Amino acid sequence: MGAGHDHGTRSFLDGGGAGGRRLWWAAGLLTLFMLVEAVTAVATGSLALLSDAGHMFTDVLAIGMTLAAITAAHRAGTDSGRTYGLYRLEVLAALANAALLTGVAGFVLVQAVRRFTDPPHVPAGWMLLVAVGGLMVNLIAFALLRSGAKENIGVRGAYLEVLGDMLGSAGVILAALIIWGTGWAYADPIVAVLVALMILPRTFALGRSAVRILVQAAPEHVDVAEVRERLAAVPGVADVHDLHVWTLTEGMDVASAHLSLDPRAELGTVLSVAREALHEDFHIDHATLQLEPAGAGRQCTPTSW
Repeated sequence: MGAGHDHGTRSFLDGGGAGGRRLWWAAGLLTLFMLVEAVTAVATGSLALLSDAGHMFTDVLAIGMTLAAITAAHRAGTDSGRTYGLYRLEVLAALANAALLTGVAGFVLVQAVRRFTDPPHVPAGWMLLVAVGGLMVNLIAFALLRSGAKENIGVRGAYLEVLGDMLGSAGVILAALIIWGTGWAYADPIVAVLVALMILPRTFALGRSAVRILVQAAPEHVDVAEVRERLAAVPGVADVHDLHVWTLTEGMDVASAHLSLDPRAELGTVLSVAREALHEDFHIDHATLQLEPAGAGRQCTPTSW
């Protein structure tokens, strides 16, 4: 019998579209200013500004992939052949985004190294103006995505990128001020390198989280041994075996287990207490618990409840 299905952790994206509208607004603002940054970067020759525009592009792509995955997941939710919808598309989007970020960081690093031998002159005024505008747009996008980042791995990927982009914009502002005040052209490639290096740790963390979900590893915040001990402590449970805990998508942890019961155990009571234990102690609201007579489970011929 499945333990109660509480989807409240996905409220940012489910039921009503307020979260989806925030994503669309963030994507629109970032796309508009990404184009402004890219055009200005090409016109001025600023690698720091170009790296910030590239980072902003990955922000837009991350949000776009998340919106596409969410739309597909909701549409598939009505398909009887996909009982869990297509929630894993959100995880695939996050993984693709992590790979793209790594490529952007590598490109910027290579270009920056080349420029150290002969850094070009960069008009600091335009660079400063656009960087300040980029920082303001990132602050708005950061506020729009903040609540959803706690509930959805795809949104969190975009949120982390926007956070990094804010720091990148601040770095570009600093480089522009240095060039403006001292004429030191090396400030531009140095800031470009720093922006690229800021991307990589968050990228690896995001990719690692996505891979853990795809290989169905136990959630990092859940100790499987503790889950086993807690279920074994339920009155009437003689043994716990075939226990599996994994994450379907961000905010949706799933478990399955076989519980061997004492002869006098009341099935309804055991099931109710076990469900409550999973919910209260481990925040697992999607569970399939199979109750069976003691000694029958190893032959896999029990009755399902």
